[in-house]
Amino acid sequence: MKPAAPPFRLLATVSDFAAHFGFPPPAHPLLTVVDLAHHRHPPVTGPALRQLYIVTLKKNLKGQLQYGRRSYDFREGVLAFYAPGQMCTADASVDVSEIEGWMVVFHPDLLARYPLGKKITGYGFFSYLVSEALHLSAREEQQLNGLFRALQEEHQQPVDAFSQDVLVAQLELLLSYANRFYHRQFLTRRTAEHDLLSRFEELVTAYFARDDQEQPLPTVQHFADALHVSPAYLSDLLRTLTGQTTQQHLHHALIDKAKRLLLTTSLTVNETAFQLGFEYPQYFSRLFKSKTGQTPAAFRFSAQ
Repeated sequence: MKPAAPPFRLLATVSDFAAHFGFPPPAHPLLTVVDLAHHRHPPVTGPALRQLYIVTLKKNLKGQLQYGRRSYDFREGVLAFYAPGQMCTADASVDVSEIEGWMVVFHPDLLARYPLGKKITGYGFFSYLVSEALHLSAREEQQLNGLFRALQEEHQQPVDAFSQDVLVAQLELLLSYANRFYHRQFLTRRTAEHDLLSRFEELVTAYFARDDQEQPLPTVQHFADALHVSPAYLSDLLRTLTGQTTQQHLHHALIDKAKRLLLTTSLTVNETAFQLGFEYPQYFSRLFKSKTGQTPAAFRFSAQ
């Protein structure tokens, strides 16, 4: 008989998180900061589902942390991000006896009445897999360590009418630097990233090469899966290197194929839409006009 999977522990509050991992009770009900060098507890191996945001820099962690369906080695030290609803487990063999770094854990309610509450959903790195974590230079790590210490100091102050404003402002500064460093990483790791771009272009070309059969509309998820990256990471990479998101690239290729079919076959506009994967021809006509300024029929007529 297959053994039962271990139950997930739901960590809905910052206090739940601190108690589960053996950290001190949080000084603020919606945020806690942890210096990992002072809390080298054996890892909790059971799976936990956290309804919290987490920003963490871990170094000298020996072993594998499982994130979703992947694992990652934190021995070299990377900055990783978790959004509410993401799961992480640790292998029983993980050695934290020499771990260094820090962790900032905060509840979404902390940001509810601030612009950052909306802005944080635009930070693509919260939807990246940990295997796409941020590799910091020594200077970048030093800068983030300084921001963490300031946040830690404020977190330890008695709560007053200004506490939450200051904490959110410091948190936004930390995330802004992380965003800068992420986009720097796309530019400085050009060999690997340009190889990913080349493979993406090859996949797109192959996908649209055949004209003899209907196929489903291409999705960002399809190409991200084929390249073993997350959709958000792929779009951020393409935007940095080409100025366009994955969806924009796919629309461009889709319209190019539509033009080819309209000019080289006797398919009707509706048949062209079905062959391209559209369930409803009017959606095809709407997209075509938005990208070219003409309806498919007008484009075909103007080219005669």
